[in-house]
Amino acid sequence: MSECSTDYDLYFPHQHNTLQNLVKTAELDPKHNYVMGFHPHGVLVAGAFSNFCVYATGFRQMFPGLTSYMLMLPLWFRAPFFRDYIMCAGLIPSDKEGASYPLQLHPGGTAVVIAVGGAPEALDAHPGTFNVLLAKKKGFIKMAMEQGAHLVPIFSFGENEVFDQVDNSRGTWLRWTQEKLQGIMGISLPLFHARGIFQYSFGLMPYRKPIHTVVGRPIRVEKNPKPTSEELNALHQLYMDELSNLFEKHKTNYGVEKDVHLNFV
Repeated sequence: MSECSTDYDLYFPHQHNTLQNLVKTAELDPKHNYVMGFHPHGVLVAGAFSNFCVYATGFRQMFPGLTSYMLMLPLWFRAPFFRDYIMCAGLIPSDKEGASYPLQLHPGGTAVVIAVGGAPEALDAHPGTFNVLLAKKKGFIKMAMEQGAHLVPIFSFGENEVFDQVDNSRGTWLRWTQEKLQGIMGISLPLFHARGIFQYSFGLMPYRKPIHTVVGRPIRVEKNPKPTSEELNALHQLYMDELSNLFEKHKTNYGVEKDVHLNFV
């Protein structure tokens, strides 16, 4: 386990009360590389950080031979000291060059994890919602095709439950302001709150609610340096279908009603 996980345990004591849980549904052969799509982003990508950065839930034991690298906005790598903290946890810049480098470096055993919805999806991270910003997100699909890396859909149940967010429905002045600032700065600014250190009524620490991160089966991808639009669209649709199937198969296990479905935006 990374040394960076020590502070994280203060927020999510997952090893002691199973608030964080990684669920394996299929084998991932370490002879291949993978692009793993993480959904939903949530406010702070808590499940992805715990599972794939600090290995606090047994990723290495569950998927032996794989090393995961999570993508993060390049902006954060320009911040002194914070940059060193996130790099020691295995985060890498999310620009095309940074994201594809680990896949080019090793012929197998590498898993690049991307929170596909990114900063814009964080603004939709409200408890009880299942909005996935994916309908037009095809860059990670194209990267997988160019590098010959298999695609793996991941859904993190409970990701949107650990923080409350001020109402920012589309069309409100707050949402308009947040989207404008996101376009200028490259990061979103969700107004969120949860619990405090010594009380549970208000603060910026996450609620002690469980997050169950389910890793789906891999989608085989043949290397294609110059995919056509038709090939890209077909694989993108297949990925969305697999993610939807993963959600439908496991949702009732984690408290989601049968009549609730993913909303692709």
